[in-house]
Amino acid sequence: MNHIKLWWNIIRPKTLFASACPVVAGVLLSCNLFTQYCTISITCCITLLCALGLQILSNLINDYYDYKKGSDRKGRIGFKRALAEGEVSIEQMKKAVYITLIIVAISGLFLVIKGGLPVLFIGVSAVLFAWLYTATRFSLSYLGIADIFCFLYYGIFAVFGTVYLCGTGNTICNTENTLHSLQTTLHASSVWLTGAVCGLISMTVLMINNLRDIEDDKLVQKKTLPVRFGKTTCEYIVLLYAIAMLVCTFVAFGLSLTNIIFIPAFMLYQEICAAKGKQYNTCLFKAGLLNIFFVILLALEVFI
Repeated sequence: MNHIKLWWNIIRPKTLFASACPVVAGVLLSCNLFTQYCTISITCCITLLCALGLQILSNLINDYYDYKKGSDRKGRIGFKRALAEGEVSIEQMKKAVYITLIIVAISGLFLVIKGGLPVLFIGVSAVLFAWLYTATRFSLSYLGIADIFCFLYYGIFAVFGTVYLCGTGNTICNTENTLHSLQTTLHASSVWLTGAVCGLISMTVLMINNLRDIEDDKLVQKKTLPVRFGKTTCEYIVLLYAIAMLVCTFVAFGLSLTNIIFIPAFMLYQEICAAKGKQYNTCLFKAGLLNIFFVILLALEVFI
């Protein structure tokens, strides 16, 4: 039981809202876009499994390389890392990475057969960037450009891919349904804007994480946005994220329930400005809840 609990903590369950919520948002949008094609079926479940698997894979790779590079150390302010605390070995972490990669590959293969080249591109590039996030001398997080990829893969691509796959219907390789789904998804502004909101929330999570770790990151030359531009500037960037969420929901759905996302996002910005040390961990949890709250608002907008 303790072994299961240990690995449950290692995959960072509190962070998994970032990959799960865009998938759910995509399913909700597809219910409106594909009246005769969309089916809430095994495709949605496998899409969710694959999305969660990709984030867990990224988390495990992140733990491994941050430990190797000295970013994660025992007694850090942030949530404890198993390698740094000596709770698992490097070999055990490698094995976990390989097992997760196999699960992602198997679930991803089903989705590629169903959705074709667009899904293949999203899946292969997601695995590549999960590795590049902390691996190599030129890793995305150490260059301070990880925020862009966070926006794309936990926002735009996640929602787009889900809506597209939902629109292909039950039949694998059904050309008519696939083309209809691709054309509709590409031309639906609500898909891109909903994806943007999810991406902005995930960038908020990443910014809070980097604000908390700013001093440790300076020591290992990890040039995150807070390291590059300072705490105050990045706090204003979080405010811009909140405003952008409001703009995206208004353009996508007009004056609607989804606009309410701005209120907790703004309140979180105020809390971030006052946070110090371990208080950022509370902010991180609240930022993760923003995704859930947005999905609830979207569901009410779609079905009421």
